[in-house]
Amino acid sequence: MSTLSTTDITDVGHGDSLCCASKEGPSAATAEVKQENLSQTASYGTSHNDLNDTLLMEPSDIKMYPTEDTPVPEGQPVKRKKGPAPKMLGNEVCSVCGDKASGFHYNVLSCEGCKGFFRRSVIKGAQYTCKNSGRCEMDMYMRRKCQQCRLRKCREAGMLEQCVLSEEQIRLKKMKKQEEGTARTSAVATPGPAPEMPPLAPEQQEMIEKLVAMQKQCNKSSFLERPKVTPWPQSQDPLNREVRQQRFAHFTELAIMSVQEIVDFAKQLPGFLELTREDQIALLKTSTIEIMLLETSRRYNPAIESITFLKDFSYNKEDFAKAGLQFEFINPIFEFSKGMNDLHLDEAEYALLIAINIFSADRPNVQDHELVERLQQPYVDALHSYIRIKRPNDHLMFPRMLMKLVSLRTLSSVHSEQVFALRLQDKKLPPLLSEIWDVHE
Repeated sequence: MSTLSTTDITDVGHGDSLCCASKEGPSAATAEVKQENLSQTASYGTSHNDLNDTLLMEPSDIKMYPTEDTPVPEGQPVKRKKGPAPKMLGNEVCSVCGDKASGFHYNVLSCEGCKGFFRRSVIKGAQYTCKNSGRCEMDMYMRRKCQQCRLRKCREAGMLEQCVLSEEQIRLKKMKKQEEGTARTSAVATPGPAPEMPPLAPEQQEMIEKLVAMQKQCNKSSFLERPKVTPWPQSQDPLNREVRQQRFAHFTELAIMSVQEIVDFAKQLPGFLELTREDQIALLKTSTIEIMLLETSRRYNPAIESITFLKDFSYNKEDFAKAGLQFEFINPIFEFSKGMNDLHLDEAEYALLIAINIFSADRPNVQDHELVERLQQPYVDALHSYIRIKRPNDHLMFPRMLMKLVSLRTLSSVHSEQVFALRLQDKKLPPLLSEIWDVHE
């Protein structure tokens, strides 16, 4: 399968106007799915099979073909049982270097030094080199001499990368605590009439209106593409291989349409094209699944506990399972969707959250962190101002919404496990999904 190459990107559409990414279909997303043993196929046009080409081409140029399977991942660390950590006796030693342990960090009994080293390595995506071909015996002396073997020992001991909070997550947590402190102080004060909030700045109002308008246009275009999606099979036979493949094709085509919407939306966000092509790719590859899950939550119907796509396609948990997904992934999706539904967000708030999610400077392989943060800030400010005007008495809504972005990071990790599980079930992902989700052949 082709890999992402910055030299392959010649132009990403500098003349585009503001658009949006909505789960309910692409602005003009068309693709072709060729599915073995299926009597029905969906035609979507032609294209290359990686995100690099997707940034360059029109939505009608996507093409999907089955890919080969990958081997079972080995060397997975054993997770510590859930529950409170056992009490420290005072003589415990670090599982990595043998120094005095300070507690359980990232799932492993370790010292403060190895805890900090592992966190820094994960956040920076550090790559180390061992002068001894990776054969160093780790102890309190060698931990300062060989970083590669120290990081390897951390992982062998069971430290989990998904337990490490990123800089963005830490910032959001601090912001939430500050907002909660402000809310508690306000609650103690003598109640009085709510002060009149200043209106949105003209540029903020214009930005929000454009986002919402483009979302509606994307939804309309998506609905027109609905007949091209492989139909959901009527047969209920769980042993019919062709029926299972058809259900899987149905979901992957919806996913392809959603990915293309997100790419188109990002390309037309003010500021996105100021980034280098490498940073554009880095931001899209890591934010796409989170935005897809965010858009999925918009379509959750609590009355029937189902998620509706393209206005007519409604699915409950059992439908997702019939398509090959695991309940370990399905249940968190529905729980997240229910939590988002309880916030009662409107179209403007969803649109701003998507933009904030795209411009996350702590994504792996992002080079110009300062520029990404600067591009993100206007959307954060607009969301904050919008919420204070719309919900003047709910001082915790803003941090609640930002913490939902942190929850999406956890869901993204669960999604990665689901992708591997699908491949073990002989589920072949289309090349665009394989590329954007880093499924290497």
